Amino acid sequence: MPAVWLGLPIIAALAIVIWLLTRRDRRAGDLGSAAAAASPAPDPSRVETPLKAAPESPHGGALTAAEIFNKLDELAFNVASLAPPAPAAYDAIAPGVRAVLETAATELRHAPRRPLLLPQLLRAMRNDDVSRRDLAKIIARDPALAGDLLKLANTAFYRVSERPVESIDRAVALLGMDGIRSLVATALVQPVFHLTKQEFPRFPEVVWEHTYRAATAAEAHAAIVEDTDPFAAQLLGLTMGLGEIVVFRVVLEQYAARPGSRPDPAVIAALLDAHGAAVARRIAASWELSERILTALEDQIPSAHVRERTSLGRSLYFGRLIGALAVLQLGKRVDNEVAKASMLASGATGFQFERIWARLTGNVAAGAAERRSDPQRSWRDSGRPGR
Repeated sequence: MPAVWLGLPIIAALAIVIWLLTRRDRRAGDLGSAAAAASPAPDPSRVETPLKAAPESPHGGALTAAEIFNKLDELAFNVASLAPPAPAAYDAIAPGVRAVLETAATELRHAPRRPLLLPQLLRAMRNDDVSRRDLAKIIARDPALAGDLLKLANTAFYRVSERPVESIDRAVALLGMDGIRSLVATALVQPVFHLTKQEFPRFPEVVWEHTYRAATAAEAHAAIVEDTDPFAAQLLGLTMGLGEIVVFRVVLEQYAARPGSRPDPAVIAALLDAHGAAVARRIAASWELSERILTALEDQIPSAHVRERTSLGRSLYFGRLIGALAVLQLGKRVDNEVAKASMLASGATGFQFERIWARLTGNVAAGAAERRSDPQRSWRDSGRPGR
């Protein structure tokens, strides 16, 4: 009995606490309702909606074109990261660079003169009646060109057998007209990339690696996808590389003329993006190349009016993208999965990517076997999917 009486006060105290808590919650609810009634309705235009998660990309890990080329610049300048340049640093050098670039494409100290054999080679390669022996005779007329061509024919990128290529006749026989055409164009422009030791010594090497891979990929894209002139696409890729080398030279000259100034990789990269394609177009115009080549180069100029790219312009754009990814993969800046995702996100099909990618990254055994069995097989014949 005493225990019961002792428990009654505890029960009463608990009841009082519960009643007070309930009363406080009800009062708070009433005050909140009153405040809501007294406040005006919120303006929908001023209400901050919570951020939504970005939709998951179907190509996970893909890089944008800007990111791809930024990584290529980082590799070329041998820096871990490359941010946009400081406006003051850019404005200090850009006006002088622009002024020189207006005429740099026609000045021998900046840009290469048109190779003497280029017009004759272009005509011969487009003439079905010209034999491989005739073509070999034309090339042999220029000893320097013949030597450069044989060096290229024996590199891992082009070599099709264990036996070294020791004559122009053998090179033409092994590679066929399409293969030798690629080699000739490459050999004509490669010496321009041999710069003397200077600031950023890695830059010419990386630009050359990108240039000939971009030219090869553009050639393949023109044959497989666009059904247009593969040689013109290859020449476009090579000309773009020449434009970048000219801009690089001019920028370094401008820095050298400013005592105490040190070349800024971010500034140089920005000037390359802004002027590389325009300078390439001026070089092509000075070489009297066709209007469709000039238009395709215009398609790459950032400040050009927005329009749909021409077929050659699309091949050049694709070639430069996949060529950059190939150089980054070989330089261990991206892996195969990222490269593939990036190309698929840019609109390339798996078939297009895989076939061209194998050629650019050095896995050329299959391609070499094809050329050995049928040297005349071209990208156009062997690369197009069956219909």
